[in-house]
Amino acid sequence: MASNCPSAGQASCAALPRVSFWAQYKALLVKDVRMELRTRDMIVSMGVYALLVLTVYGATMSQTGDAFDILSVAAGLLWAMIVFTSLLGLNRSFANEVENGCLEGVLLAPVSRAAIYLAKMTSNLLFLCVVELIAVPLFFVFFLSGAVLADTTPYIVLPLLVGSIGIAGVGTFLSTMTMDTRGKDVLLAILFIPVIFPLLYACVSATSVALLGVEGQMVTFWRSLMLAGGYDVIMVAAAWGLYEFIVNS
Repeated sequence: MASNCPSAGQASCAALPRVSFWAQYKALLVKDVRMELRTRDMIVSMGVYALLVLTVYGATMSQTGDAFDILSVAAGLLWAMIVFTSLLGLNRSFANEVENGCLEGVLLAPVSRAAIYLAKMTSNLLFLCVVELIAVPLFFVFFLSGAVLADTTPYIVLPLLVGSIGIAGVGTFLSTMTMDTRGKDVLLAILFIPVIFPLLYACVSATSVALLGVEGQMVTFWRSLMLAGGYDVIMVAAAWGLYEFIVNS
């Protein structure tokens, strides 16, 4: 197993007590959460953006006739809001570390690169879920309060959770790749949308089935959810394995 110590400091690193992977992960995760609670950069910016998207949706829907079936497009609208809101947060995920020089200190420390990835992914997932806990109920209040919801509607929690894990896992990896590049905001979006499309397609399909509640279509729901879960496992495992090469390049 490759050492996490920089080559110039192998001797000094050898004298340090060995810290378990999970202790490293916990320390890094606590750091990210405390930093976000202090600055509130990601959660506030993502929350405001989600509200702006809902406002645009509302202005658009007000121009449609009464015959418009909002349930038929609700899943796509919901996931478009989640994906673009998450992009805003992912662009900020390493901003504080880079601006304060904290990231360089973390990389020079004898810390597993996999622990850095897992902690950053978990923190991004937590912040995204916080925003979803606010934005998704507001979406239902604004656009689906007058619709007849199916009994299977609560099942949308499953694709929301599976999709959010994939977004956080892939987004954390890609945001690391682009954090030192020019035009990183645009570059992250260019890379993120095509890579996340299979997950997005599966989650939209599962969410749509749950909202519509068409009899006999729950097989499609579970199949889409399994595809999304398989995507998460493959992509997060690949990002985990490749993260050290990305960080050290």
